[in-house]
Amino acid sequence: METLSIRLKIGDREYPMKVKAEDEAKIRHAGKLINDKIKRYREEFGLDDRQDLLAMVAFDSMVESMEQDMINTEDSELIRSSVKRINDELDTLL
Repeated sequence: METLSIRLKIGDREYPMKVKAEDEAKIRHAGKLINDKIKRYREEFGLDDRQDLLAMVAFDSMVESMEQDMINTEDSELIRSSVKRINDELDTLL
């Protein structure tokens, strides 16, 4: 497993980190998404305080994560009920 030393700029600061080579693109993309959200909040709400901007991005990201968890749970329940229905139908045929 090869690790790379990269510097990721988030907001106005650079953060050194070591990442797996295969994760570099994903991590850089995550940094870009964070910076895009910071820019959007800065423009929409006129915020300049770095801590306020990062707090809003963290809050927004948590809401998105919770929504995705809910979707995943609903999808899992749908799959589970479909498999159970198919199993029941197979049992009646056997």
